[in-house]
Amino acid sequence: MQIRGTNTAVLDWTGDALAIGLFESNIELTGELARLDEKLVETIQELVSETEFEGKSNSTAVTRVGSNSPVRKIILVGLGKAEDLKLNAVRLAGAAIARIAKKEKVKTLGISLPVVDNDPAATAGAIAEGMLLALHQDNRFKSEVEDKGLKLETVDLIGLGSQDKAIARAEAIVSGVILARELVNAPANSVTAITMAQTAEQIAAEGGLAVEILEKEDCEKLGMGAFLGVAMASDLPPKFIHLTYKPSGTPKRKLAIVGKSLTFDSGGLNIKGAGSGIETMKMDMGGGAATLGAAKTIAQLKPEVEIHFICAATENMISGHALHPGDILRASNGKTIEVNNTDAEGRLTLADALVFAEKLGVDAIVDLATLTGACVVALGNDIAGLWSTDETLANQLKEASDKAGEKFWQMPMEEKYFEGLKSQIADMKNTGPRAGGSITAALFLKQFVKETPWAHLDIAGPVWADKENGVNNAGATGFPVRTLVNWVLSYS
Repeated sequence: MQIRGTNTAVLDWTGDALAIGLFESNIELTGELARLDEKLVETIQELVSETEFEGKSNSTAVTRVGSNSPVRKIILVGLGKAEDLKLNAVRLAGAAIARIAKKEKVKTLGISLPVVDNDPAATAGAIAEGMLLALHQDNRFKSEVEDKGLKLETVDLIGLGSQDKAIARAEAIVSGVILARELVNAPANSVTAITMAQTAEQIAAEGGLAVEILEKEDCEKLGMGAFLGVAMASDLPPKFIHLTYKPSGTPKRKLAIVGKSLTFDSGGLNIKGAGSGIETMKMDMGGGAATLGAAKTIAQLKPEVEIHFICAATENMISGHALHPGDILRASNGKTIEVNNTDAEGRLTLADALVFAEKLGVDAIVDLATLTGACVVALGNDIAGLWSTDETLANQLKEASDKAGEKFWQMPMEEKYFEGLKSQIADMKNTGPRAGGSITAALFLKQFVKETPWAHLDIAGPVWADKENGVNNAGATGFPVRTLVNWVLSYS
């Protein structure tokens, strides 16, 4: 599918289907739209009346135009209230249009949507993102692909000519999101620490990044007792993945992105029981998947920023070598951890990864993890939690997420709650009381970053969608690749 901007007027465009965005409570055809309706024998007004179309966000209506028309079908998409128009409104509209165009077997499509904030580049990019993400289907594990209909071939973004660069950027971002989706969608017998390392090596080879894969022996030399403690029970070797992107010139910033990379989480000896969702634990590497997805995109966009992508990859399994509840681990910064729950393993792997990241001398660290069910209880499935030791960094991430259309809510770093993590025989326990579980998890991670501005993203809810939702189809969402990329690009 080719998406391209065009300066062809909506009155002059010809093709299979023309999609038009309309605002809520203002369905009045005036100016150019009225002239188009007249040209199309009042098809638009008739469609509005017959379907009682009100322009509500993501609502759609479609009809066939009469014979001998330069446009075969008209698609209407609701944009919500005009005063609430943001980039994500046109992104969602692009997704809604793409789905209906696919259903209607459209090959050539024209889209006429308003420009947001007088920024045609951002508008074109958002529409392209919405369309490409909505149309992505992961059929790798099906013996027969169900969709055999006509494919959408050409999309013209009307009034958005000369935006090829913005569209190409959107395509690069989507390629990273799709990589993250496919890593999370794949079962644990397909995506392992070994194959994650191979994926990193492929990204490095294709994008010109440096790659370092630390083996178990390398991690032992660095004193990564927390990470290796989790990895002990697996028959598969752990892989500590370190990808580095460096710009051609002097970097404006030096950043680290650290993703939790548990390719399967059985819970360890604190095994996940019935009703725990253990069958979904292939997605516990969602943070690592998004980290690699961001690396794939960054390699294409080449910002003037140095970025280190870090994934401490392993499984949390059960065997005679398994970590016991009550064991004490020593992390690479010397801190000791009493493991009172082997199912709180992600924070143990992140502990050593954060220490490693800070030793690189970066200006900021962001970690992302499917870390706690408590965050899902607090914020639901659509919103991720954000904790930070630095308000500037927190605000940068919130601005990046707003552009990306991915939702975060900043949570408190309530130091008093660390009392619940104190151990009588070690520096800390790996879990605290049930109350405030996502906060105590963030406070645990904070112990492994000394001075560098740091943010923790708990993405346990939005990393997966049970049903079609906005730009996401059912399954892995690729959250929050778009936010990470927008954050990095804000420095460039």
